Amino acid sequence: MQRALSLIAILGALSAVPISAQGQDAAPRPADVATVEGIISAVYASISAPKGVERDWPRLRSLMAPDARFMPTGQRADGSWARLVWDTETYIAQAGPGLVANGFFEREIASRVEQYGRVVHVFSTYESRHAPEDPEPFMRGINSFQLWNDGTRWWVVSILWEGERAANPIPARYLPGAP
Repeated sequence: MQRALSLIAILGALSAVPISAQGQDAAPRPADVATVEGIISAVYASISAPKGVERDWPRLRSLMAPDARFMPTGQRADGSWARLVWDTETYIAQAGPGLVANGFFEREIASRVEQYGRVVHVFSTYESRHAPEDPEPFMRGINSFQLWNDGTRWWVVSILWEGERAANPIPARYLPGAP
């Protein structure tokens, strides 16, 4: 019983701290967090840069809720499926070196947005290139963004994604021009 009361007290104390003060190292750009479109665009911009250039990690951190999750999915060599779960710092440590070494530009080519109150889900179809002038993307897929508005700004709560493959092409309804 004492342990349960302690947990309730801790949760109550944490809820008194504004989310914006919980572990953020940089103030967000106001335009980045004012709209759903703004925060999605800012995520793509923060991870995109030429080969050899560090990503804008402070900007990415400013968009993410303190407990946000990045969840890449993929198929293992044996045919089974895996989902990794990373916090923001783990995403930066795991993905950052490859993004810098190879160059990486990701952009949204279509999206579907669902909203209820302050909760938003965005199915964001993306394409990735090593350089903006590359004639064809080396990868496409769908990022599933979960966003939340605390009354003052938008936060990215999670991003779950899967890359397109021959056995699972992106359905037409998630591509540009779909109704």
